[in-house]
Amino acid sequence: MVEAVVLYPSPPIGHLLAMVELGKLLLSHRPSLSIHILIATPPYQAESTASYIAAVSSTIPSIVFHKLPKVTLLPSTDVTHHEFLTFEVLRLSNPNVHETLLSISKDYKVHAFIMDFFCTVAFKVAVDLSIPPYFFYTSGVATLSSFFYLPTLHNNTTKSFKELNLLLNIPGVPPVPSADMPKPVLDRNDQVYHIFINNSMYLPKSAGIIINSFESLEPRAIKAIRDGLCVPDGPTPPLYCIGPLIADVDRRSGARSNVAGEGAPDDCLMWLDKQPSKSVVFLCFGSLGLFSAQQLKEIAEGLERSEQRFLWVVRNPPSENLSVAIKEQSEPDLNTLLPMGFLERTKEKGKVVKSWAPQVAVLNHDSIGGFVTHCGWNSVLESVCAGVPMVAWPLYAEQRFNRVLLVEEMKIALPMVESETGFVDSSEVEKRVRELMEWEQGKLVRERTVAMKHAAKAAMSKGGSSRLALAKLFESWKKE
Repeated sequence: MVEAVVLYPSPPIGHLLAMVELGKLLLSHRPSLSIHILIATPPYQAESTASYIAAVSSTIPSIVFHKLPKVTLLPSTDVTHHEFLTFEVLRLSNPNVHETLLSISKDYKVHAFIMDFFCTVAFKVAVDLSIPPYFFYTSGVATLSSFFYLPTLHNNTTKSFKELNLLLNIPGVPPVPSADMPKPVLDRNDQVYHIFINNSMYLPKSAGIIINSFESLEPRAIKAIRDGLCVPDGPTPPLYCIGPLIADVDRRSGARSNVAGEGAPDDCLMWLDKQPSKSVVFLCFGSLGLFSAQQLKEIAEGLERSEQRFLWVVRNPPSENLSVAIKEQSEPDLNTLLPMGFLERTKEKGKVVKSWAPQVAVLNHDSIGGFVTHCGWNSVLESVCAGVPMVAWPLYAEQRFNRVLLVEEMKIALPMVESETGFVDSSEVEKRVRELMEWEQGKLVRERTVAMKHAAKAAMSKGGSSRLALAKLFESWKKE
């Protein structure tokens, strides 16, 4: 019987990309393996993954996608957090996951059911079918530490993290301001908070946790987990750090983790070809992150006053008071959104791109000297692998937590400092961009990032820590 592994990503494109890269990595170690990926319909930007899935299917026959039947959300479904929409889709999809897993098991020997942390609702399905359940955690080891430790934090207080106003001591992690915990767990009265608590309690019950990070990037958090400090009252499963996995997708397909629409403007790479080495700061903020019209103007004014060369991806402001793009975005009107005359005044030093840029290609271009990022984990790893230092400007999810790590622990980013309302004025934008590109602090962060680039390459090389971790994962399947 052919050996198989079943992967179950959370629907958003960034999670799917990481899971497909995991599938490719497994195949590189054992080409005879059959990889099956279950696809739940995304609750927002529903067609954003279609072209990417089609591209993978046509080029890698060993990866088979199983599109689960579409489920219908109630019209009254709360959208306080976009994560809740995802959880609802996954909860309603569970019977379909059971049927599909049962069907695959008839024709293949399934070694593992590897689910995204968001997909924990399917944990019991795998157990009921006697398939070992694993997690693939698509963010960093330090945030994994926080979720391992979340039930302990929950039991130590009756207040919400957003009310605590103190530094949290999580094993293996620098002191984290309580307000910088992942956004969905800030309010303990929110239903999403309780889903995360429940999911966290399943982590220790798994057969193992595969994570898109590497030993030398997060040594302290890895040691804390392996030493059992994050689960004080029970066992900790094996941790397999197999990253960094980078998805360098054809930019014309529109299938990237920072995609907002089709038709990537390739001319931004041609523009970069004309700029001096390490002279351009790149600003790009993920697949869901949006700024208000007022914030866009402040960014523009700060960039202009900084006198730095820049490549900036601009998207339309959010509608309906949402902080993330859960609906398809129309093309922005730059003349309306940006200050009058800005494009003309900065045309010699800057380029503004509508909606999307080929991020991996841009970060690896010789002209790029810095990256202003929302701190999504895919973007962080892409920047590390390109050796590009960052300014950390988090917007949603676990990104504020990531900023603490990037600035305090890894020292590969400078912080963008917001006001209490979350707004960043033009003088802060100007200061941080100058600091990154010209000042001594930026030079230190750059040196540290370049060193981490070499460490990432070593981890993925033959005999490197990530290759050894992958081999150990396959060994664990032999013992079944």
